Amino acid sequence: MITSFLEYLVLERKYSKHTVTAYRKDITSFFEFCVVEYEAENLKDINYSQIRSWIVKLVDEGISNNSINRKVSSLKSFYKFLQKTDQIKSNPLAKHKSLKVAKKVQVPFTSKEINEVINNLEFEGDFKSLRNKLIVELFYSTGMRRAELVNLKRTSINFQSKTVKVLGKRNKERLIPLIPSVLKTVEEYLIFKNEIVVDNDYLFITEKGKKIYETLVYRVINNYFSNVSTKVKKSPHILRHSFATHLLNQGADLNSVKELLGHSSLASTQVYTHNSLEKIKQVYNQAHPRSHKK
Repeated sequence: MITSFLEYLVLERKYSKHTVTAYRKDITSFFEFCVVEYEAENLKDINYSQIRSWIVKLVDEGISNNSINRKVSSLKSFYKFLQKTDQIKSNPLAKHKSLKVAKKVQVPFTSKEINEVINNLEFEGDFKSLRNKLIVELFYSTGMRRAELVNLKRTSINFQSKTVKVLGKRNKERLIPLIPSVLKTVEEYLIFKNEIVVDNDYLFITEKGKKIYETLVYRVINNYFSNVSTKVKKSPHILRHSFATHLLNQGADLNSVKELLGHSSLASTQVYTHNSLEKIKQVYNQAHPRSHKK
């Protein structure tokens, strides 16, 4: 039953290996709880009261509401699958309301911090430094996700149209314009990359010719920005957040930013607008004729 659900996530929903592993752990953990507490033999016979007691246990263990909501979401998807495949009549979590979580404000890098990093991206005459330089420039000029950058192919770059084709969530493709300086770095990078023996068509590779991995990309961004920023989080996602915030601060249309980021709805893009609102307030207070009146 659990196995067929996981196969559904991989084959039909196209979920990543990492995501499927998380779903398996959440559902297995819940089932083990039901076996111990209720001597359950089948997840199809579980009711909401039993699920609720599991949630209470997680709260008592000090698990964050955010983590609990993610675990319950995994379980809810599992029961939706059972309902869809006619293994149960109703989803016991159909009316469940998520636990309240405090909204975390993602603090983007300032333009000064980013310019300082980019201006100091010195090419030291080797493949690795040029690759890392391109990683930083691509992130900030496109706003793509870390997984999207890792999975870029050589053919993703179109020099004629000056665009990069990105394969986003749910295998949805989008085209993002590339500025001349980034295209120049791509050209320089490819010259060095062509000297390395590879057995794949990925754009970004290690010095041994293998596809780069997400933790390597995280380290690149973290290392560069640790030199100029004291922010707690210095990750590729914060660079993506900075890309969106800075575009909005400069007057970019919210719908256009939504398309560039590959969001399916405006609601996802609107989380980046809080900083833009601060910019608007600043401009308003400086420009409005009565803002300085007392």
